[in-house]
Amino acid sequence: MNDLFPARELLSVLLFAWLCFDQSGGSPAQAASPSNPVMVIPKPANLSLRPGSFALTRQTTIRHDGTPTAFDTALYLAEALRPATGFPLRVVRLKDGALPAGGIVLKQVARDAELGDEGYRLSVTPRNVAISAASSTGLFYGAQTLRQLLPAAVFAASKQSGVGWSIPAVEITDQPRCAWRGSLLDVARHFLPVEFLKKYIDLLALHKMNRLQLHLTDDQGWRLEIKKYPRLTQIGAFRKESPKKGDRKAGDGTPYGPFFYTQAQMRELAAYAQARHVTIVPEIEMPGHFLAALSAHPEFSCAGGPFEVRTRWGVEPNILCAGNDAAIAFAQDVLSEVIELFPSRFIHIGGDEAPKDRWKQCAKCQARINAEGLKDEHELQSYFVRRIDKFIASRGRRLIGWDEILEGGLAPGATVMSWRGIDGGIAAAKAGHDVVMSPTSHCYFDYAQAKGPGEPENIGGFLPLSTVYAYEPTPPGLPVDKRQHILGAQGNVWGEYLWTPADVEYFAYPRVAALAEVVWTPAEAKSYDDFLARLAVHLRRLDVLRVNYRKLTAKP
Repeated sequence: MNDLFPARELLSVLLFAWLCFDQSGGSPAQAASPSNPVMVIPKPANLSLRPGSFALTRQTTIRHDGTPTAFDTALYLAEALRPATGFPLRVVRLKDGALPAGGIVLKQVARDAELGDEGYRLSVTPRNVAISAASSTGLFYGAQTLRQLLPAAVFAASKQSGVGWSIPAVEITDQPRCAWRGSLLDVARHFLPVEFLKKYIDLLALHKMNRLQLHLTDDQGWRLEIKKYPRLTQIGAFRKESPKKGDRKAGDGTPYGPFFYTQAQMRELAAYAQARHVTIVPEIEMPGHFLAALSAHPEFSCAGGPFEVRTRWGVEPNILCAGNDAAIAFAQDVLSEVIELFPSRFIHIGGDEAPKDRWKQCAKCQARINAEGLKDEHELQSYFVRRIDKFIASRGRRLIGWDEILEGGLAPGATVMSWRGIDGGIAAAKAGHDVVMSPTSHCYFDYAQAKGPGEPENIGGFLPLSTVYAYEPTPPGLPVDKRQHILGAQGNVWGEYLWTPADVEYFAYPRVAALAEVVWTPAEAKSYDDFLARLAVHLRRLDVLRVNYRKLTAKP
């Protein structure tokens, strides 16, 4: 037995899976326990099981109250249910407010404390189904829960025969614990096709995750078309080779690229995500991790180049010249086009792992330090971040960056993503800044999931499913009056050792499912054994969706 899944946990899964709902197509059996009546992930905040079930049939109608919010969700739900059931579910307007027999009803209601901005109520009786929420997001999440209450076969892309489409009778009132429920994909090291990004967005939506951070640029590749600077993709989207599989110090001798996303592709993807209540947060790394850009435009470096796109992983000493006004204007020009592409309130500028050696040797950087009365190169980075922060704010957006942006003083409007442990997040929150927690200890999904030779090559580290689930986003030492600054948490899937979409899925799932429950479900309602029981059923859904998740019983 491997370290990820000890005998106690495996026994728990097998026992609960046998006792709980058979959602592969049969009738629901008695729930394993009153606290675990349905196999939904993330676990709803409040749930009560009722007698009986609702039968979804060809005659079922999906009714809405006439508001655009309810109408749009009704259309989405009808389309989501049609492929597997084969039912041409009609979408019609609700008459006189009555709940018809045999119908699924969606209604927009007034916001209250139980619902908040993203919450919903779901009532299933043998007669009908009702979903109500104050927002389109809440109705959408109610629809996601409803899909999980159906047999796992409902997620199939084609009509399934011999399935009883029944939904257990329940009463659910649900809303998320955290506002930021995120995942990061690194498309700079290894490019991921747009169709896969859509699949990944659909999976995030199923788990009620609402942020997808795209790491679009790094030393090893520039993946976004910038019309004012076409050389960024003409040169920066290609590298001569990559590190060799199994020997990260050697090259594989195979040219990589050019791979990049057009602006039209990103606009369409952003709209696709927004329709599923997922916001794409673009990340353009600066001033460090900038070599792909400097390969195209060496004039914005300290040393002047020439440079080539980096062919090895690791930290690159050549970074953007913070003493050069033209280099800062270049960064702002790039961000102008990024802001036009993505509706995200937050624009991520990275800010991590920026070695200061070149700045120490650069006449322009030293002149800037003297002219601005800065203490050292760390304060020069703070100066750079403040200028970018002011620029982003002038466009009505907010800057977010990794916790290194704290060094030398934090820009007034900046939000911190804390990855080097939790101390950066605590310091930022105490100073009145918003924080997204993403420490390596619990949120780096490129780490190994088990110890042993059977695991695929990875960057190192060890992060089993149980550790992800145990994460508490709010640091215990943070004063109560500062805890509102913890927006939530994010799991990062870095791409150095993930070559294909299948690799990404293997490292992301089921750890994304565990984190989804961390940031959605009330802390006091969580139970790892209960989660494993629901996960045993949930993995059947992922099977139907053809997700290459890591099997819990896989041998090392």
